[in-house]
Amino acid sequence: MPNSFWFFALLISSLILFCSIIYKKRNTQTLFLYLTMVGYGYIIETMIFNFLGSYDYKPNIIKHDSFYDSELGAFFSNALSLPITATLIATFHLNWLWIVIFSGYFVGIEWFFLKLHIYTHHWWRLEYTGLGLVMYFVLAKIFYKWILLPSQGLKHNLMLYLITGSISASCHILPMLFFLNRYYRPNWFDNVGRDSIAFSALYYLCASLYYCLIVKINWKTKWKKYILTGLFFYIVNQFLIMIGILHSLVWWDQMYYVFLSLFLIMLVNITDKRLSSR
Repeated sequence: MPNSFWFFALLISSLILFCSIIYKKRNTQTLFLYLTMVGYGYIIETMIFNFLGSYDYKPNIIKHDSFYDSELGAFFSNALSLPITATLIATFHLNWLWIVIFSGYFVGIEWFFLKLHIYTHHWWRLEYTGLGLVMYFVLAKIFYKWILLPSQGLKHNLMLYLITGSISASCHILPMLFFLNRYYRPNWFDNVGRDSIAFSALYYLCASLYYCLIVKINWKTKWKKYILTGLFFYIVNQFLIMIGILHSLVWWDQMYYVFLSLFLIMLVNITDKRLSSR
């Protein structure tokens, strides 16, 4: 079977599970937990996958760049199967036995993918996956307890940042993978794809911090936040082009990221209020 079959099988099964969880729970807390776990997973993946080269995925879906293809494989894992399972464990209050079972299940899938040669380890090991998933699922249960209550202070800001990062990263990087609208070249790595994804990860982390900070500013005229944000990100893009890091390839590229920043300000503002009001 083609490599993509197994990744799409993982995708479809994860989406079915997610729809079942949402149908059963029907609340924003479940969605917030899912996004929180996606945001947390993205940060871990940025460190071990993008910068430290822990492993490679080979879904063979994106043909034009092998690292973009690998990044898409990582997306199937970190934006779908793992956070959805973590959401299931936390929202249905599953115990330690289930945490061990699901951790073993994903270690088994990883071993199977290794045997199929659609996934490759560099310095990573199956033991790291097993231990990391136990910690990941336990953390999901902790986050869910925080989300169920009105949050303030460090807990609130951490969850807001992770939720923001999950959306910011996905909306920033996925168009680059599929539409080749832009790429970054900071010259950190020889491979252009890896170089581009690594910088875009740093970009979204900084952008997410900006969104979380600006929604906390209480201005009488809220529309000023939107004007400032749109102008700020337009200037950032122009500066990155000027110094040769950003290469914008299509006419709608910069417009898209400016409007994305405005959309995220609105979304983060709503999320901020929802996290505080329960």
